[in-house]
Amino acid sequence: MVRHFLGLFGLIVLTLALASWGQDRILAAYGSADAGEQALTRATMLAVAQQLAAVPAGQRREFVAAFAARSGVDLELMPTRDVAGLAKLGQLAHDGVVSLQDVQGQSWSLLKAGDDDVLVLRAKQGSAPRTRLDWWLTALFYGVIALVLMVWLWPVARDLRALEGAVAKFGDRNWVFRTDIRPRSQIHALSSAFHRMTTRIDALIASHKDMSHAVSHEIRTPLSRMQFSLALAQDSANPGEAQQYLDAIKSDLEAIDRLVTATLEYAILERAEFSLNLATYDFRTLIPALAQQVAAHARADISITTDVSPDASAVRCDMHLLDTLLRNLLHNALRFARSRIRVTFAVRDGMNELSVADDGPGIPEPDRLRVFDSFVQLDRAADRKSGFGLGLAIVRRVMEWHGGSVSAGESALGGALFTARWPVISGQ
Repeated sequence: MVRHFLGLFGLIVLTLALASWGQDRILAAYGSADAGEQALTRATMLAVAQQLAAVPAGQRREFVAAFAARSGVDLELMPTRDVAGLAKLGQLAHDGVVSLQDVQGQSWSLLKAGDDDVLVLRAKQGSAPRTRLDWWLTALFYGVIALVLMVWLWPVARDLRALEGAVAKFGDRNWVFRTDIRPRSQIHALSSAFHRMTTRIDALIASHKDMSHAVSHEIRTPLSRMQFSLALAQDSANPGEAQQYLDAIKSDLEAIDRLVTATLEYAILERAEFSLNLATYDFRTLIPALAQQVAAHARADISITTDVSPDASAVRCDMHLLDTLLRNLLHNALRFARSRIRVTFAVRDGMNELSVADDGPGIPEPDRLRVFDSFVQLDRAADRKSGFGLGLAIVRRVMEWHGGSVSAGESALGGALFTARWPVISGQ
C-alpha cells in the first residue's frame, strides 16, 4: 500500500506544482495588472501631474523626488529624451497614462508632464516573498491531499490484501475461496469475478473426479466379464459355445465404446474454449422430424407426440447441441414411459421453452436437482440400467452454453417433465 500511496501522492503533487508554475508563467507573460491597481496608478500620476503644473520648471524634479520619498513610490520625472526608444511614446500625447513592461519584468507607467518631461512610475512585477505562514499553509494543503488519498486507498488496499490471501489459499489447492469484501468496495466486482472463476474451477475439478471414478467403475465390470468370457472361449472345445463367448466380449466392447463416446461428448462441453455455432432454424419441422427418428427405434407401445408453436419458424441456436439435448431427453423418457411421451416448444416472455413429458413413475422431488449431475442414475436396477448417467448432465451443459437452464418437475401425464429454457437470441 505504501508504494502505491507514495506513487499516487507524488503524481498528484507534481501535477499540482506544474499546473501552478504554468499558471504563474502564463499570467506573467500575458496577464495584465489588476484593474484596481491600474486605476490607482493612473489617479496617482494624474494628481502628481496636476500639482506639477503649479511648480516652477526648475523645481519639478525635486518636487517629484520628495513626493516619491514620502510615499514610497518609485516615481521619477525624466526628460523625454532619456526614455527615447520606447515604442509607445507617441501615444502619450493622446492616451494619457501608458503602461509598459521591460525584459526584467518591471512595469513602467508613463505620463506626459509638460513639453519636455515624462512622469515615470516603476513597479516590480512578481509575487511577494513567501512568509512562514505561507509555507505552513502550503504544507497543510498537501497534507490534506495526503489524508484524502489515505482515506481512499486504505480500504482498497485492505480488500486487495484479503483478495490476494484468498486467491493464494485457493492456489495452494485448498479449493476454497472466501473473502469478506463488501458490495460497496471498489474491488467488489473483481472479487465477484474471482469467485465465479473459482466456483467454475471447483466444479470442473469435482466433475473430472466424478468422471474418473465413474469411468473406472463402468469399465471395470465389462473388462472383468471380457476376461472371464475370453478364458471360457479358450477352454471351450465347442465352436458354437466359443462363438457365444466371443459375442459377449463384442457386446462388452461396444458398451465401453459407448461410454468413451459419451464421456468425450461431455468433456467437450466442459472446455472453456468451446463456442456456439449459432444459426436460425425452423423448429416447426425439425422437432417433429427428430421425434420421429427417435420413435422409429422405440418400443411399439410408446407414442411420441409433438406440439410446436406456430411462431417457432426462426429459432436461433446451435442445432447440433439442441439435437443432442432433445435426443437425450427423449431417450431418458423412453426408459421410464409407460405409453406416452409429449414434446412441446413455445416462445414465452422472451424465452425459448422446450419440454419433454412422459407418463412414467416420475422423479422424487429431492432428486430433481441431483439428476442433472454427471454419472448420476436414480434407478440402477439391472432391468433398467442403460446409459451411464451423462445424458441429463449434457443437457444441463447445453443450456448453460446457451445462457439458459433446465429443470425437472411433474408432468400433466403423471410422470417426469423436463423443461429447457434459454433466452431468445438476437436475430431470432
